[in-house]
Amino acid sequence: MPLFVDLPGVLDGFIAVNRSRATAAGLDPFAYERVTARLETLADWPAAFHAAGRSHLAAGEAAEAAGAHVSAGEAYRRAARWFHCAGWLPHPDGALAATAADRAMGRALALLDPSAVRLEGGTFTGWLRRPRGVVAAVGVVLVVPGMDSGKEEFHGVVEALLARGLAVLALDGPGQGVRAADSAPRADYQAVVAEALDALAALPAGTGVDPDRAALIGLSLGGYYAAVAAAHEPRVRAAATVSGPYRLLWPELPPFVAETLTRRSGGPEAARAFAGRVDLRAHAARIDCPLLVVDGGRDVIPGVVNGEPLARAARLGEYLLVPHGDHLLGNARTDWLPATADWLAARLRG
Repeated sequence: MPLFVDLPGVLDGFIAVNRSRATAAGLDPFAYERVTARLETLADWPAAFHAAGRSHLAAGEAAEAAGAHVSAGEAYRRAARWFHCAGWLPHPDGALAATAADRAMGRALALLDPSAVRLEGGTFTGWLRRPRGVVAAVGVVLVVPGMDSGKEEFHGVVEALLARGLAVLALDGPGQGVRAADSAPRADYQAVVAEALDALAALPAGTGVDPDRAALIGLSLGGYYAAVAAAHEPRVRAAATVSGPYRLLWPELPPFVAETLTRRSGGPEAARAFAGRVDLRAHAARIDCPLLVVDGGRDVIPGVVNGEPLARAARLGEYLLVPHGDHLLGNARTDWLPATADWLAARLRG
């Protein structure tokens, strides 16, 4: 069977379908057009995006050498975004892209938010950030990425939560970001959330985070992860899912999704078994905390059952459908992100 990148006619479609995602991840849309316009085949994607990332990395180093630390930090952050997007394809260079993104983001935070804390455990790696100027301990939201994503993607979500006075732990779990090189995706993501909450609870007093007020926001496959964790981890006060699957139906999944899961799981049998466990029918009724499910009306992926059944089955479920929203609703950010950030902040107050 040919690889996804070798399938005929996939280049233009992949560029188009990822345009809003790339913009939401922080890429300049005009730069995205310039970089993708030069691609001759989809196999050229990783190298082209790596090259863009390296150019921003070089700009950051030049700015830092000149003492322009804000410009340097912003350039490093742009580099992290480009490196991260280089890894969206099921490709052997995925681990290289995740490592480069992780390092660039570390350099960015050292200049733009030196109070950021690196947290790591057996199942996760993440950056903990706190809102500026807040003295008392505040609630914390774990940002959970999806199938081919990582902690470097959802800058807009992180900034929206920080602006509302919440701490944020953006993490890579098994099979995600820098953890994809040493682990495969796991459907019992509540174990990852439990370890992350334990790490937050073990922080020294005065860190500015109240681990007893913790919530989750999961995006794409991360929506499933957030929901299953909310069903089984009693410390979760609230959860939001964005474009999260209620179920995956392996025989119907498109080649890109099936190949990505296969590469990250370590083989087709492991991928098929994992997809079979991405099923919230037995978990939804166990979710006792408030749950907000956000879907886009134009988010139609074969083999993926979207979130409306989850919102109906959860005891405190709410449903927000944005009719014109695509997958991850990158084309409709103002229609869901402010309201979702407000919803999470309201449930973590007090």
